[in-house]
Formats: sequence, C-alpha cells, structure tokens
Amino acid sequence: MTDTLTGTDVPPASDPSPPPPRRGPWFGPLLRRLHFYAGLLVGPFILVAATSGALYALTPAIEQVVYDQELHAPVADPALTLGEQIEVAQGEVGADAALTAVRPAPEPGDTTRVMFAEDGLGPSESRAIFVDPATGEVRGDLTVYGSSGALPLRTWISNLHRSLHLGDPGRLYSELAASWLGIVAVVGLVLWINRLRAARRAAGAVRPKRKATGYRRLLSWHTATGAVVVLGAVFLSVTGITWSQHGGGNVGELRSDLGWTTPALDTRLSGDTSAGGADEHAEHGGGSSAPTGAANPATFDAVLAIAQGINVNTGEVEIKPPAEPGLAWTVQENKSDVPTEADAVAVDGTTMQVVHRTDFASFPLPAKLTTWGIDLHMGLLFGLANQLVLFVLALGIGAMVVLGYLMWWKRRPTREPRGIGGPAPRRGALQDAPWWGLLLVAAVALVVGTFLPLVGYTLVAFVVVDVVVGLVRARRAGQEAGATP
Repeated sequence: MTDTLTGTDVPPASDPSPPPPRRGPWFGPLLRRLHFYAGLLVGPFILVAATSGALYALTPAIEQVVYDQELHAPVADPALTLGEQIEVAQGEVGADAALTAVRPAPEPGDTTRVMFAEDGLGPSESRAIFVDPATGEVRGDLTVYGSSGALPLRTWISNLHRSLHLGDPGRLYSELAASWLGIVAVVGLVLWINRLRAARRAAGAVRPKRKATGYRRLLSWHTATGAVVVLGAVFLSVTGITWSQHGGGNVGELRSDLGWTTPALDTRLSGDTSAGGADEHAEHGGGSSAPTGAANPATFDAVLAIAQGINVNTGEVEIKPPAEPGLAWTVQENKSDVPTEADAVAVDGTTMQVVHRTDFASFPLPAKLTTWGIDLHMGLLFGLANQLVLFVLALGIGAMVVLGYLMWWKRRPTREPRGIGGPAPRRGALQDAPWWGLLLVAAVALVVGTFLPLVGYTLVAFVVVDVVVGLVRARRAGQEAGATP
C-alpha cells in the first residue's frame, strides 16, 4: 500500500481481532476424569467382588479337603450297581423326596452322588446322598447347588460373591462391579499407553519405581499392576456380565440374534410340545422341576450304558430322569476341567431309543467360547491351575483398587482441614473437544448405557456429583475471595 502524498510504501494495518484460541488435548483429560470418578465411586464394589471372587476361585480345591468324608471312599472296585446305590440313598431320605439326578462315582475312591428334591430347599438346590459304590455305606448327606454341584461352603461363598447374601437386590452390586470393571480397565490401558509413549524409556512406564516415594511410588505400582491384570480384568468383566440381571438379558438377546446360543439337548418325545435343555448359568439361578413320578433305579444303569455307547466317554456324568411326562432321560458329561467333555444324550425311557444327542465338537465356535469362558470364570476349566490364576488375578484387581484410593488420599490438601482426598483431574475437557468428538462421546455413552443400564445410571450420578462438587468449590472460592481485604 502506497501513501498518495509522499509516494512511500505504508505497511498494512494489523488485524485488530485476536487469533482464535488453540484447542488443548481433550480425550486424555476426559479419560483421566472418567477413570478417577469410576474408580472412586465404584471401587468399593469392585474390591468386594474381587475379594469374594478370590475366595471362590479356590473353593473347588478346598471342597476336596473340607468334604473329604462325603466325596471320597476307600479305593475298591464297585460291588453295587448304580440302581442298588440309588436304593440305598432312597432308604436314607424316605418316600417324600423325589429322585432328580445321579452322578456315578467318576474314579475309584470317589462316592456316587444321588440327588433329591424335597420341601424346604431353595431354587437350584438338591439334597445329595453320598454313597460308597463298593460297600453301599452312606458317606454324607448335604445340600448341593446348581449344575456344578457346589457343596455348602462353595455355595455360601458363591452367594457372597454374587449378591452379598441379599438376594436379587444384592445382585445389583455384582452387576455394577462387573459392568464398570472392564470400562475402568480399558480406560486405564489407554492412559497407560499414552504414558508409555511419553516416557523416555519403555521400562519407565512398566516397572514400579522402587526408589520413588509418596504419590509417584503408588502411581508406579498402580500402573505396573494394571498392565499385568488388564486383560484378565476385561475377561472377568465380560463373562461376569452374562450372569447379571439387566445387562445379562441384553447379552442373551444379542447372542440369540447373532446365532451364538449353545445348542440345547432336545428331550421332547413324539407328540410332546414341552422343551428341554441345559442352562449354562444353572449354578447361579434357575433349576429344573422334580419328576412327577418315581424313577426306576434300574433304569439309570440301562440309560448310562446306552449313552456310553453313543458319545459319553468320561466318568463324570449326570443322569436325570424325566422331569415330567413326555420328556426323555438325559445323560450329560460334566467334566468341566477338560474343554471338550460336554456331550449329552437324550433317551426314551420306554423304548430305550436315543431321541437326540449333542456333541461339543459340532458346536459353533461362539458357543464353545461361551462355555469355555463360563468355566474359566468359575475356575473349572483347567482345574487347580485355573483356580490359582483366578486367585492371583482377583488379588491383583483388589490391589489396584487399594492403590487407587491410597493415591487419592496421598494427594489430599494437607493444609486444608476440610479436604478429605485428592482433587479430580481438571474439568472442562469436553469444552476443548471438536463437534465430532462431542457426538462420539454422546453416542458411546448412549450405547453403553443402554446395553449396560447400571453403567448408564452411574454415569448420570457421576455427572451430578461432578456438578455439585464444582458448585461447592466455586462458592467456597468466592467466599474466600470476598473475605480477602
């Protein structure tokens, strides 16, 4: 631009408007705030679930010691038929109890378990008589629970882990813990990866800093422990949700829509419209009805022999008489520590013909993964090794929660008498997010909150708590500023 009077160049006038503000990072701060609030508010539920889960993981092995009298007998060749053992058990319980299932002694030195339904038992509970197959001695009389035949100690710990012995209302605690455990673990993994990328040495973000003190030492242990248990935590969360009241129903519908359901043994006889089948989660609820009439003890031997000629090739089986007229007898493999022993046969008790069979080898892969996942979660798939891994994993998850609370406490303002803990990560992360980021966060929250309702409710609670805390602190800051001369 040239001045018309002097002919000299004049620099153009600068733009008076300030440059647009640069947006800061928003995704990381948002995840840190979510991780903080979820860990702080849901942490107690996760800690209780992890502690009770650690106890539950070891109960199959503990049962072998606590109930040695009932489960084991002197090693000897069986001298009694299955029918004769059942008659011994029937003489023990009397005529009012209905025979529902029999589990023959799987190995020499084991007892036969004969189960009955009778008044006074809860859902999925049976009265079990333990019989020595060699001598006919009654070795025990206990209440057992579910498809795994949990004995009283494991049943008590299972109900503690599942519902805190509060019934259906108590199941909300375990669903809340299972739903948030996976989310907190995944968010923590993302934060750990970001920290790993920022670290000068990868080992600095993986190994605990033993020479550090205070908050940094706790953070290093929290991070290192999380890196070890994260995959296991996500697995326990996903499989645990399948047992939940609200989210579990959505999982079941999704599996059904995708064709991922486990093939069920069809126990219907000709002309009958009732349906049979097994429940993958039978140990944690539900149960079959008792037979309408007395089952002939001798038939158990015949049905077992037929099944062994079809596809039953393990000693750990359960034989069930028809629960009602028009249904078949069933023989189901239940050797859960071997990932392929889940075959079953349905036999017509009148004609002794096989009416249906299921072979685990022909299950679709999603159904196999579901079965394996449930057995892994319960510590049954690979026996003691599975149980020890679950025990250590549960302790690791519990340690993560404790370390998180110690970090929160360590960051509290020690000079502030009203400060009870450390502050949350900075607020306002979404203000720096682009429009598509806001839409993405809203969409993810809506989908997750709909599929896992307790997550949706607690997300709203987090927002309410966050707003209230912000208002209180703003009011406090205003009062202190007004009091300053």
